[in-house]
Amino acid sequence: MRTRSLLAIAIAKPLLYLARSRVRVTCLSCSKTSSNSTLTMPKTLDEPDVGISCFVSSLPGFRAVLKHRYSDFIVNEVNREGEVVHLTSFDLPQECIDVKPEDESNSNDRDYSTPIESFRILCGDADAEALKVLLEKISSGSDAEIDPIILSPDSDKLHRSDVHNFFKKNFNFFITDTVEGPDDKSKCIRVRFSSGQSGKGGSNKRGKKRKGVYGTEREGGRFDSRGSDSWHLGKFVRFHLYKENKDTQEALGVIGKMLGIQTRGFGFAGTKDKRSVSTQQVTVFKVHPKRLAVLNDRLFGIKIGNICYVKEGLVLGQLKGNHFTITLRDVVGDSEEVITNAADGLGKYGFINYFGLQRFGSGPIPTHLIGAILFRGEWKSAVDLILNPREGEREAVKEVREHYTEDGDIDEMLRNLPRYLVAERSILQCLKKCPGNYLQALKAIPRTLRMMYVHSYQSYLWNYAVSLRVQKYGISQVVVGDLVYCKDSLPEEGTVIDSSEIESDAADAFLLDASSESQPEEKLPVVKVVDHEDISKGAYTFEDVVLPLPGSRVIYPDNEVASIYHEMAEKDGISLTESAHGVKEFSITSMTGGYRRVYQRPVDYTWEMIKYKNDNESLAQTDLDIITGKVAEAEKKDESTVVEGSHIVPKEKLALKLGFTLPPSSYATMAIRELLKSSSLAASQKINP
Repeated sequence: MRTRSLLAIAIAKPLLYLARSRVRVTCLSCSKTSSNSTLTMPKTLDEPDVGISCFVSSLPGFRAVLKHRYSDFIVNEVNREGEVVHLTSFDLPQECIDVKPEDESNSNDRDYSTPIESFRILCGDADAEALKVLLEKISSGSDAEIDPIILSPDSDKLHRSDVHNFFKKNFNFFITDTVEGPDDKSKCIRVRFSSGQSGKGGSNKRGKKRKGVYGTEREGGRFDSRGSDSWHLGKFVRFHLYKENKDTQEALGVIGKMLGIQTRGFGFAGTKDKRSVSTQQVTVFKVHPKRLAVLNDRLFGIKIGNICYVKEGLVLGQLKGNHFTITLRDVVGDSEEVITNAADGLGKYGFINYFGLQRFGSGPIPTHLIGAILFRGEWKSAVDLILNPREGEREAVKEVREHYTEDGDIDEMLRNLPRYLVAERSILQCLKKCPGNYLQALKAIPRTLRMMYVHSYQSYLWNYAVSLRVQKYGISQVVVGDLVYCKDSLPEEGTVIDSSEIESDAADAFLLDASSESQPEEKLPVVKVVDHEDISKGAYTFEDVVLPLPGSRVIYPDNEVASIYHEMAEKDGISLTESAHGVKEFSITSMTGGYRRVYQRPVDYTWEMIKYKNDNESLAQTDLDIITGKVAEAEKKDESTVVEGSHIVPKEKLALKLGFTLPPSSYATMAIRELLKSSSLAASQKINP
């Protein structure tokens, strides 16, 4: 068969410059064996395992260390207007300077003894003491969640109105509402510390009833919409979030806990890499700017600034890209000319737009392997793969998994499993309620996380396809059968979901699925197959070439590249045209699919050589450094060290600092890979001897 022999040639005899290992087609099936299967569970996932094998240029690379310090990897979001987002000010917006906030939670020194005594007369000793305890919790500044209090049952509507009015007059940072009492005839007043989420009412979008305080059902959500001011400048507050060595969800979790807001109450355009220093825009609904600003004294590794009012909140994908400032340390090459040529070459020639290793998970179990199992409908196998012991994990976690494998005690595993293992905990909690319902357990995983598995398998196929495209036809020209975006249907900027440098990103550029409500179908751009007339006119270049991410609404190249999608999927027991089951979100034929550019060139590209002596000194200024006036240590005068009375001058080392902008969904680590001509795997980038 011609396509199979051609694929074998492409695998055995790469036509371009390859990484250390040859490209290999690996069958992901873990439950089926065949003579064609070469499945192995790699101890450490490396680039050839996920189809990353080609380079753009033949320029030699050099050795260097990436992310020796998290400040060596600085990411600044580029917003929808094309502006690079920086933290530049801690000042409040002018409108807030003389405006009283909607709560006085930051005024911990206020004496509330008089209003408490008035409340005692109105509601009695028990309720007064409960209010006093609540005020003490707020004044303590503790990070612990502040639970609401429920006042004594009260069947007198007029008296309840007096209580509501009392809180409005004396405690405007509390919100009160009426809830069901212990019996049908009584009601209770609930008092909660204002979380700033008012306005939405917390209502259930599907109109479902929720349990009341005493177990009875009531319509709507937990909070009402009272306690807010006019907010005529905009109902959302936007701020610039600066964080060091923390991912976006972690940082917002800390801030949300201090404000009494769940993480989902924040809006942001994309998730940034954890091991970095990053700045991005975040929005939150009706939280007074002063409440945000006062948190800076309590936050560690996180800062909030550039606060302003806006009329709309941010959602995923509302950005144009990210600007990177990357410092490579301990640079060693055959010559300085090799290093400078490689640095110039990255800006001139660009790189293959592979999905980076982060796309396939940072843990021992590759996410695309789980995705393949889900496409086959093997629910129990998928659950087992997520829960079972795995190599490379912390010993304590490994022991918890082993005990569960032996005795199946869900309660014990839930008690001992770390909370950051969200997928595992979600599965176990569901299995506890519905034993043996493995499909429902998988659906209990938060949607963005569970879709990460199937999307990563699409990315896995895409990486192999692009390697074959480059090996077979090179990078110098467009060939007949290539796919390109139609000129009048180019993707809209700022509408993609950001996956730049995410360790476990959940979606990607124009990667849509049938169950998504946030991405309308018409967002998928129109592509065309290049024909002989296009070639003769020179209408397109290699930079225009795209390849599909498998789905029901994509077309495949009209050349030999299309074969690798079906070849690899078939080896994994997956059909790209027929579903193995009826679960749409885990069916590749129910997913829309998408397109991705094969080639990417960095924008606003700059580089400079830096000489330094101490591996731990700062070589690039962060936004916080600039605000506080801290100078990068490389710019300071070097000093010698003293050892046993002798002055020893540290050996001078070389660093390369890069600056460039990439669109959403392009991985900076793939640009660095092209520069170094070596794997981006962190383990391979150790300090040089």
